Amino acid sequence: MKRRVVVTGMGAITPIGNNVQTFWSSVKKGCIGFDKITKFDTTGYTVELAAEVKNFSTNDILDFTTARRMELFSQYAVVAAKEALDDANLDMENEDPFRVGTAIGSSVGSLQAVETASETIREQGPRKINPLVIPRMLTNMAAGNVAIRFGLRGKCINVATACATGTNSIGEAFRNIQYGDADIMVTGGTESCITPTCVGGFSILKALSTTTDPLRASIPFDKERNGFVAGEGAGIVILEELEHAQKRNAKIYAEVAGYGSTDDAYHITAPSQDGSGAAKAMELAIEEAGLMPCDIPYINAHGTSTYQNDLFETMAIKRVFKEATKTVKISSTKSMIGHLFGAAGAVEFIVCVKTLTDGFIHQTVGTTITSPECDLDYMIGYSSEQDVPAALSNSFGFGGHNATLVIKKYR
Repeated sequence: MKRRVVVTGMGAITPIGNNVQTFWSSVKKGCIGFDKITKFDTTGYTVELAAEVKNFSTNDILDFTTARRMELFSQYAVVAAKEALDDANLDMENEDPFRVGTAIGSSVGSLQAVETASETIREQGPRKINPLVIPRMLTNMAAGNVAIRFGLRGKCINVATACATGTNSIGEAFRNIQYGDADIMVTGGTESCITPTCVGGFSILKALSTTTDPLRASIPFDKERNGFVAGEGAGIVILEELEHAQKRNAKIYAEVAGYGSTDDAYHITAPSQDGSGAAKAMELAIEEAGLMPCDIPYINAHGTSTYQNDLFETMAIKRVFKEATKTVKISSTKSMIGHLFGAAGAVEFIVCVKTLTDGFIHQTVGTTITSPECDLDYMIGYSSEQDVPAALSNSFGFGGHNATLVIKKYR
């Protein structure tokens, strides 16, 4: 028998707010986090804009020496995890630490550490490399640092499935609790890779928006969309086995009801041309949740603002929802915060939870006129206050990775 899994805590670091309350308030207002890149000199680059985290500090959580030993993606994870654990009112002194696990992913880890080490080798030789370069750059170090900081001694895993990382991480944490490997999982995704290599690499793939207008930079499903905006941040949630949460009188936000994960097995960067892989992930998640597509009034789309993703995600939604596509509302959080890579799915999961608890579906900001092939209700120019009993969140990544989560109101 699968055990029921609920959400009892949330934490977020984003380009429009460094905690869940501020972030969600900004989402409801339709704020955008795009501005000129400050993390490196963009002279010679075709891209000038990114969605950077602002006014971030670890002072209240990490001492100076500990913080210096962590790269920024790990720092984001630790700070967001602290907010989530506090929100869940989880006291580790009252828990068996071997029953509390960690599943936090990053798609690339620290490109900064790699770039710095490479520059040091060129200019000063290999003996001058920082001795902590390897443990600082590895993608698993966000999960490792969170486990160390908070004494989480259960299963500790790092999922790296490109832009599907955050959703896959939460899905795998969900599975671990369902089948008894843990009672609690601290899970999500984190990323900080607004660097010369990242921006240059995605630019040469023609994946990034080249506009200099922040209001038209990330415009999912728009006929003028020309790429995504690189973002950074972290989303961490506390998943808990239902009876465990009830015994400690935990606040329950929502129930994780279904998880689907597939691969297109088609191309290293392009999604399958018929949307079949993404559609199957959605079908699996909806089936596990015991729902029909018509039971789900809201989809938080992957919605990257690239031509192919928005087209094929639309095709996949039509393939699954059929007649229900006439009524389902769809929006892209990336229209406000850009693409947070490995953190994207986790932050968007938090948006889905807040959508259920607040009865509010946010608009897709910036998009004005959709392309002819994108003909669904993408919440263009309006938001909606309504009861949302269930929501679906999509994430897709290079390598053909597809991941979908379905959450529903806890009853």
